[in-house]
Amino acid sequence: MVLEALINPIKAEKTPYKMLLLGILYSTVGIFLSIWIFKDQASLIMVFLTVMAVLPLVYSTFKLEEYKDAHESGEMHLLKEHSKALTLLIFLFIGFVVSFSAWYVFFPTELTSIVFKTQSQTITSINNKILGNAVQFDTLLKIFFNNLRVLIFCFLFSLVYGMGAIFILTWNASVIGAAIGNFIESALSSYTQKFGALTTATYFSAISLSIVRYFTHGIPEMASYFIAGLAGGLFSIAIIKKHYLTQKFPQIMFDISGLVTISILLLGIAAAIEVYITPLFF
Repeated sequence: MVLEALINPIKAEKTPYKMLLLGILYSTVGIFLSIWIFKDQASLIMVFLTVMAVLPLVYSTFKLEEYKDAHESGEMHLLKEHSKALTLLIFLFIGFVVSFSAWYVFFPTELTSIVFKTQSQTITSINNKILGNAVQFDTLLKIFFNNLRVLIFCFLFSLVYGMGAIFILTWNASVIGAAIGNFIESALSSYTQKFGALTTATYFSAISLSIVRYFTHGIPEMASYFIAGLAGGLFSIAIIKKHYLTQKFPQIMFDISGLVTISILLLGIAAAIEVYITPLFF
């Protein structure tokens, strides 16, 4: 009750940057509780506990957005209103990533291998699949359709399970956090071998490079997932409230279809950045 009552969606939309701090808090509590209670299964339990903490806020946010669909008009106005919820969710996601990556770096190696075991296996599997393609366009298609599958899951999970998409997004945050943490550790190890000692500048350089490496394409990719999850959540709430029996339903469906279209376009942009731009620097 304490964590879920810290902020409501109206306040969160007005001050979305606070969601970054809450994301760090929610995931940190989830990590330490999972280590304390279910250490051997911490890599998955911490995701569930984080989702449990954030679920009431996300559900209230989706209900607020559905209310806007049913009571406000004008597609551009609605998109502007939905962008507030999207910003809120992105800051929350970034908070998750910051927390997961920081604890990946700060934990001793033995603990990291347990807490991020499943995430590390997922990263290895993804890298092996991508490296198997020598042609950039083939890699682009593979990444796009793989991410499109995740996007569809986000929509369906929100539709069938209400806020189910938040689990997929929190899981992705833990995977990206592990990848960033591993990148930072590798960069620091490389600096140590070259210069023999670590300074504040080397830490700043490693963190900056990791942010550029993963957030350049990660932000539009995660935004697309959030938009798809929001669309599924709006559809779910509209069905629960039986808006399909009202004259507002065509407007709601038009809004949902617009959100899905935008999410797919963002996904294509993110895939293109990952394949054609990111490799130029890394």
